[in-house]
Amino acid sequence: MSALLDSLASGFCGSDARRAELDAALQAGLPGPRTEAWKYTSLRQLERRSFQPAPLAPAVVDAALLADIPSPRLVFVNGRPSGALSDVAAVPAGVQLATLSSALAAGDEAARFLGRRFERSEEVFARLNAALADEGVLLRVEEGVQVEAPLQLVFISVAGETDLSWHHRHLIELRGGAALGVVEHHLHVGDAAHLDNTLVHVHLAQDAVLSHARVQADATRATSLLRTDAVLARNAQYRRVDLELGAALSRHELNVRLEGDNAQLTANGVLLGNGRRHVDTRLGIEHIARDTASEMVWRGVAANRSRVVFHGGIHIREGADGTDANLSNKNLLLSADAEIDTQPTLVIDADEVKAAHGATVGQLDANALFYLRSRGLPADRAQQLLSAAFCHEPLNVLDARLTEQLTAQLSRALAVAGVA
Repeated sequence: MSALLDSLASGFCGSDARRAELDAALQAGLPGPRTEAWKYTSLRQLERRSFQPAPLAPAVVDAALLADIPSPRLVFVNGRPSGALSDVAAVPAGVQLATLSSALAAGDEAARFLGRRFERSEEVFARLNAALADEGVLLRVEEGVQVEAPLQLVFISVAGETDLSWHHRHLIELRGGAALGVVEHHLHVGDAAHLDNTLVHVHLAQDAVLSHARVQADATRATSLLRTDAVLARNAQYRRVDLELGAALSRHELNVRLEGDNAQLTANGVLLGNGRRHVDTRLGIEHIARDTASEMVWRGVAANRSRVVFHGGIHIREGADGTDANLSNKNLLLSADAEIDTQPTLVIDADEVKAAHGATVGQLDANALFYLRSRGLPADRAQQLLSAAFCHEPLNVLDARLTEQLTAQLSRALAVAGVA
C-alpha cells in the first residue's frame, strides 16, 4: 500500500458499508499511466506523501481575509466549519444552508446521498470520499424560490506543522422552478500543502436555474481533487464557470447528465499553469433527453514548466434527437518547457443533432506583442494583457457584476503567476 493510502485509511471511523468502500479503494490502489482516465496525470509524488486527518477545531484566521466576500456565507477552515467567520443570518426563506455534520447529527434524510457507491477502479478518490467524508455543505432551495443575492461558500487552507487531509461531500439541490447563484472561493493562508478531496452532487429539478462560479486559488503546494456530478431535469439550466488558478496538483472531473427534455448546460473555464503546477480537467457530458443543449468554452495557459491537461467528452445517446452540443478548447503555450495535452471527444448515437468540438494549442501573436511593445509597454505587461484578453471569453456566461469580479481575480492571478 502506498504511503498516501495508508495515511488516509488511518483516519477511518465509520460504518461497515463505508469500510467496504474503503477496502475497495485500497485494493484497487492508485491509478497509473495505463489507466486511460489518468494517462496524463501522474500520482507518483502524491502516493509517497502522508497526511493527517483534519482536526475537528478549525484553525484561526484573520477575518480581514473575507473583507471582500459578502454575506450570506458559509466558511470552512482546513476542512472544518468556522462559526466565527460564517454569516448565514441573511439566508432567505425557502433556502436551507447547513453543514453536512449538522445534518447528520439531526438525522436529515437529505444526507442519504452519502450512500452512493462507485464501481470503477479509477474512481479511487471518489471511493475514498465515500468512505471518509464527514463534512461538507448541504444546500437546498424549495420549489419556486428565486434567490437574488448569490450564496458564498468559502474554503480556506492554513499552513501548519502537519500536512492535513479532508474529504468533503456537498449537495446542491434546487427543486422545481427554483433559481440560485453560488460562488465558491478556495483561498489559503501561508504555504499550505494539504490534500482536499471533494465530491459534489448537483440536482436540478424541472425549470430550476443554477449559476455557479468557482475560483480555485489554493496554495502552490496544495493538492486539490474535485469531482462534480450533476443531473438536470426538464427545462433545467446549469451555468458554470471554473477558474483553476492555484495548487501544485489540481484535478476536476465534471460529469453532467442532461436527463430532461430541453435541459441546458453552459460550462466554461480557465486553466492557468505556471511554475511546476499540474492542472487537469475532465468533462463527461451525457445528452440523454431530446432537445438538450450544451455550450463549453475553455481556455488554457501554460507557462514555465507547468502542464495543463484537458479532456472534453460529449456523448449524445440514442434518442437524444434535437441535441445541440458545442465544445471549444483553446490553449496558449508560453514556454518551451511547458506542456499542454488536450483531447476533445464526441460520440453520437442519435439522429438529427448539431454537434461540434475542437481544440488548438498555440502561442501569443508576435505582431500583437510587437505592437504593444512599440507603444511603450514592457514585455511582461504586454504578455499579461494579451493573455487576459485570451482568457476573457469563458467568463461572460454569468451576470455582469460577477463577470467583473472573476476578470479581476484572473488578472491578478496572471500577474502573480509570472505569466504577466
